[in-house]
Amino acid sequence: MLSISSCLFTLHLAALVASVPALSSVSSAASAHAVSAVSSVAPVASSTSSAAEPTATVPFASTNPNLPLWGLDSGDPEPVRGSLGAPILGPDNIPMDHENPDLFAPPTSDAGSVQVWPFSLSHNRLQTGGWARQENIGVLPMATSIAGVNMRLEPGAIRELHWHSTSEWAYVLSGTTQVTAVNADGQNFLANVGPGDLWFFPPGIPHSLQATNESAEGSEFLLARRFHEDDTFLLTDWLAHVPAEVIQKNFQANPEAFSHIPDQELYIFPSTPPPIDATAPSSPQGGVPNPYSFAMSQINATQHSGGTVKIVDSTTFTVSTTIAAAEVTVEPGAIRELHWHPTMDEWSFFLEGQGRVTIFAAQGNARTFDYQAGDIGFVPTAMGHYVENIGNTTLKYLELFNSDRFQDISLNQWLALTPPALVKAHLQLSDQTIASLSKTKPVVVGPST
Repeated sequence: MLSISSCLFTLHLAALVASVPALSSVSSAASAHAVSAVSSVAPVASSTSSAAEPTATVPFASTNPNLPLWGLDSGDPEPVRGSLGAPILGPDNIPMDHENPDLFAPPTSDAGSVQVWPFSLSHNRLQTGGWARQENIGVLPMATSIAGVNMRLEPGAIRELHWHSTSEWAYVLSGTTQVTAVNADGQNFLANVGPGDLWFFPPGIPHSLQATNESAEGSEFLLARRFHEDDTFLLTDWLAHVPAEVIQKNFQANPEAFSHIPDQELYIFPSTPPPIDATAPSSPQGGVPNPYSFAMSQINATQHSGGTVKIVDSTTFTVSTTIAAAEVTVEPGAIRELHWHPTMDEWSFFLEGQGRVTIFAAQGNARTFDYQAGDIGFVPTAMGHYVENIGNTTLKYLELFNSDRFQDISLNQWLALTPPALVKAHLQLSDQTIASLSKTKPVVVGPST
């Protein structure tokens, strides 16, 4: 979780980003399905070049280590790195400092400001039967393309019948959620969605969410979409604001039939757990042509030297036309390689472990953050970044994109497929180093040997 002071600097980030030249002009000629097309075969080496050694026109970048100076359970936090900084003499929130070493004593390679947000600092809406907390532009102003909601339902509890003006994507964190929906053609859908699996409802499609009793704890899930959670069209809220005689006329019902509807929204409320083997009511129009759920937990991950990647977008989950996702694991000491996404922002949610990310925003602007489970990160379109595991256990996180396809560009692959003389002229690399660059994407790279 971040310190309060680190959250405050997010308020001036919009001005910072506005001062950076538009990055979305970066070429969108990346592969249509970049990472998913990567195989786990050995990298193909680049050829060497006999180009003349370039003459340095600026000083060489420092090769001094810029590691985190302490961990969650080790070390004494101080705002000191080498000869820079000085110990704090006044009051200090030491637990917060322990959680954010790269904010309290940042790497010397950092400059400027980027932003992040932990769900732990989000206001939680408590209801009988569950709760919901959200991240949106109110707390993370830069994240205009995707907002997140973390919701919990006790067994049987219902997130009431509703719809949105934008699509809804979900990843189940725990337990099983029974979802229902009806499309514009009167075709319906019902499914039980378990841990690690997804659902997706297109804009305007009415749906419901209810925790089953397969787990005594009910269910918990992550929702992602492009709006504020409170901007939702709820069944009870609507009917409470329709004249009673209009409701009677619409449903051709007597006055008593709708005399017990709530006078305000229910949002989340307790109910009887649904049958696990429940099926959707028979519809003359049949069921939906493409399911609104996807068993991501059942697909095989692509293994790389430092971890694994699963990708789900519209090529595999047909209805998911506005959210593409990757589930990534990074082993201790390994990194999700230096890369960027050419045409879309990245919204990240950390599920397990401890991570470190440096975001490069151009013109000498970069900032390093430390992440734990429950934290949210956001990387604007085309900004370079990596994700490093700085803990002792596997790091697991989600990468979400407001797009129908997953795309990324690998720094390693880009350099490997660029004429060696050009690479040598820029970076003064040896022929041996250039030859070791990978022409296929490493994606998740194991610890250095």
